[in-house]
Amino acid sequence: MRATALFMPTVKEDPADAEAVSHKLMVRGGFVRQFASGIYIMLPLGWRVMQRICGVIREEMDGIGAVEMSMPTMHPADVWQATGRYESIGQEMFRLQDRGGRDMVLAMTHEEVFTWLASRELRSYRDLPQIWYQLQLKFRDEPRPKGGVLRVREFLMKDSYSFDIDEAGLDKSYEKHIGAYDRIFARCGVDIYRVESDSGFMGGAQAHEYIAPSAAGEDRIALCPSCGYAANVELARSVALPPAEAVGAAPTGEATDAPREVGTPGRRTIEEVSTYLGIAPSLLIKALVYVAGDRPVMALVRGDHSLHESKLARYLKTEVRAAQAEEVRAATGAEVGFVGPVGLPAGTGLRVVADESLRPAPVGAESPWPGPRGYAAGANKTDAHLVGVVVGRDFQPEYADLREAQEGDGCPQCGRTLIVEQGIEVGNIFKLGTKYSMPLGATVLDETGRERTMIMGSYGIGPARIAAAAVEQRSDDRGIVWPKAIAPFDVHIVQVQAKDQVQIEVAASLHDSLAAEGWEVLWDDRDERPGSKFADAELIGCPVRVTVGKGASLGMVEVEARRGGDRLEVAVGECGVLVRRLWEACE
Repeated sequence: MRATALFMPTVKEDPADAEAVSHKLMVRGGFVRQFASGIYIMLPLGWRVMQRICGVIREEMDGIGAVEMSMPTMHPADVWQATGRYESIGQEMFRLQDRGGRDMVLAMTHEEVFTWLASRELRSYRDLPQIWYQLQLKFRDEPRPKGGVLRVREFLMKDSYSFDIDEAGLDKSYEKHIGAYDRIFARCGVDIYRVESDSGFMGGAQAHEYIAPSAAGEDRIALCPSCGYAANVELARSVALPPAEAVGAAPTGEATDAPREVGTPGRRTIEEVSTYLGIAPSLLIKALVYVAGDRPVMALVRGDHSLHESKLARYLKTEVRAAQAEEVRAATGAEVGFVGPVGLPAGTGLRVVADESLRPAPVGAESPWPGPRGYAAGANKTDAHLVGVVVGRDFQPEYADLREAQEGDGCPQCGRTLIVEQGIEVGNIFKLGTKYSMPLGATVLDETGRERTMIMGSYGIGPARIAAAAVEQRSDDRGIVWPKAIAPFDVHIVQVQAKDQVQIEVAASLHDSLAAEGWEVLWDDRDERPGSKFADAELIGCPVRVTVGKGASLGMVEVEARRGGDRLEVAVGECGVLVRRLWEACE
C-alpha cells in the first residue's frame, strides 16, 4: 500500500493528557484518536493491528473446535433480570428504554444472550460439548477512563462460552482455552502471567486472569519465582512477616495486664500515631468501618498492611462500601482515625473481622513471635489510643484473609519470598458452572432421559489491550517495535526522494515483488523530508525497513530490522531473501 493512499496522521508531540507509553505512541503514530472520554476511533494503522490480532485469535479458537457467531449489542433487560445481574451491576451498565418504554441494556458481556440461545437450541447431551465465540463490541460506563485504549467505555472483545454436560466436560473446555490462550499471547508477542483471580460480577467457582507485566497496568499480581505461584492481589494468599519490634522506649509491643489509654491529640493516620508513640506501624491495629448490606462491619489489619475490599466482600458474601463519617460515629461512638475493636458501644450490631495475621498463635504452637503481642489501637475516643491491646483477650473477632499480599511476604505454597508486579489484564477465563444456565433454563436430556442443567465456562480476550500491552512491553525511545505477527505491515519501504524517477521505479518494483511473495508492504512515497519519513518509520514500528535512496541508481538498497539490527546494503534482486531472513529473526 502506498502511504499517499493511506490516512496515517502521525504527530510529533505527546497528547497532553497521556500518561501511559502506549497511549502516547498510539496517538503519535496515527493508530488511534480520541472521540470522547473513553471512546476511541481506530485509524487505518490501528485497525490493521486489530485485524491481525483478531486473525490470530480466530485461528486459535477455530483450532480448538470453537465456532464463531455474532450476537446483538443491545439486549432486552429481562434476560439480565432473570440472572439478577440487572440489579447487582451498578452504574457501569448502560441502561436505556426503547420507544415503547421497554427497558434495554448495552452489552457489557454476553453470558445471558449466549445462554438464552443455548436454552432454545440445545436439546440433548448429543449436542454437547459446544464452544461458541464472537468478536463483538462491549460497553461499560467507566467512571474514570484512562490509559488510552486500556480503560475505555466501548471496546472490541473476543468472548467465548462453553456448554458441557458435567464438570469433567467443563474441565476439558477450560484446558482447551488455556492452551489456545497461551498460543494466542505467544504469537502476539506479549509476555503474560496466568494468575488466580476473583470471579467478580461474572460469578462462578474458579477464574484466572492473563496479566501482561507493565507499569501502565492497574492490576497487581503476587508471584513466587521459586514455585510459580501467581495470583491477583485481590485473591492472593501470602504469609505475613512477623511484626517489627518497637522503635523507641515504649510501648514495646509486649502484652500488659490490660490496655492503657494514651493521648494522641490530632494523630489519626498510622504514620502519625506510630511516630508519636514511637512504635513500628506493624504494632498498630488499623480499624476500618464498612457497611455490608445494611450492617456495619469493622475490618482489622496490621498497620503495615492494606485491606483489600474484595477479600472482605468475598468473606461477607455481599458488596461492601466504606462507611461515611457519620456512620462511623454511629457504630463506634468515635471519630474516624480513633476507632478500635476494644470497648465498642453495646447495641450497634457491629461485626468485627480481623485479618489472619492478627490471629494469636495457639498455646504451645511454634510462632515467629512467641507470647502475647501487645498492639496499639484506637480507643473509640477522640484524640486517644490504647496500647497493650491483646487480640483474643481484649476482644474476640472473626478471622479471615483480608490483607493485600505485598512484596516480601512468604509464598503460601513454598514459603519463599513473593514479588509483586503491576500488569495489564489482557484476558480472563471463568468456570461459571450453572450460574447462568439454571436461571435461564438451559437444560438438555442426558443418556437416561433425565433433564440436566448445562455446565458453562466463559472466556474473554481484549484485542486492543493486547495491542497496548505489546506497545508497553516493546517500545523504545524512537517509537513502537511491533511483534511481527500483529504489526500493521511486515515491511516498510522508505523512498527517500519522492520525485526521483529511479527511486520511484525501484521502490515500485520492490513493493510489487514483496507483495507477490505474501508480505504486507507499506511504501512511503510521500513528498516529505527524509528525516520525517525515517522518524515516522521508527514511530510506526514495522518489523523490517527497506530504504530506497542514492544507491538505487546502482541497483542497491538498504535493509534493516526495526530492533537491534545493522543496516545492510543489498542488491535489489536479493532484497526479498534478506527481508525474509531479518523478518524470521524478529520476535
